[in-house]
Amino acid sequence: MTAYDVVVLAGGAARRLGGADKPGVRVGGRPLLDRVLAACPDARTTVVVADPRPTSRPVTWAREDPPGGGPLAALDAGLRHTTAPYVLVFSADLPFLQEGTVRLLVTVLRTGGADGVLLTDADGRDQPLVAAYRAPSLRHELNALTKEHGTLTGLPLRRLTAALDLTRVPDPVASFDCDTWDDIAAARARIREHGHVLDEWISAVKDELGIDLDVDTGVLLDLARDAAHGVARPAAPLTTFLVGYAAAQAGGTPEAVAEASRKAAALALRWADEDGKDGKDTGATPDGAPDARPDAG
Repeated sequence: MTAYDVVVLAGGAARRLGGADKPGVRVGGRPLLDRVLAACPDARTTVVVADPRPTSRPVTWAREDPPGGGPLAALDAGLRHTTAPYVLVFSADLPFLQEGTVRLLVTVLRTGGADGVLLTDADGRDQPLVAAYRAPSLRHELNALTKEHGTLTGLPLRRLTAALDLTRVPDPVASFDCDTWDDIAAARARIREHGHVLDEWISAVKDELGIDLDVDTGVLLDLARDAAHGVARPAAPLTTFLVGYAAAQAGGTPEAVAEASRKAAALALRWADEDGKDGKDTGATPDGAPDARPDAG
């Protein structure tokens, strides 16, 4: 993938949240800032413009001078720590930002001729803090604004975006930001909906445990179902735990998880089959295939 850096603006006053620590507000069990960081694991450098705090992965910290100087001053402070040709700029309050969105922004920017690519929200409004930019274009315009005004402190973000050639991509979900407590409540409710809760939970657990592994959750769910129905209900969580342990022993790859799951699922089906046959010999080998030995039967 094309090299890119990320600048996350996380030092705002959050006045509409009553001055709460917005980057630390939890949605789906994870701070909003960590959710944004999780969406861009391939960044060459990730800069967070804010006072330092614990984060789910290492970042470079920066701060505008004076603190609270606004988004342009913060962006300029973060940009000074980047070297990649493309810079993705995010606010720290995007609960639904995903890796796929990051890849899309970079791809559209790389294959097009614009200075930047930004998302638009459900109302069609530009979201310049959910965007990818060409770093030279950002630096050029920030320098021009500094020369014109003497400082970037207090200048609105539109002074920058108005001078750039921008491509717009509609995405009402990834562009959703949390400015109010009602927004926070809506985000928390959405991730608990049936269509989202499992993926959100798995993502949160992997983040909490420091696991970077893509697994076929359908395989694991099928295994848990077979163990619960064919053996006993408590066998489901215990079996999936043992599969995880075995997969870790075998290298911890997605292939190792799939192989351990396959073996355990086959065992659960054989276990259930024996119970259904009242102990009668079915003439099958341990892996469930018909016994082809000459003296079989």
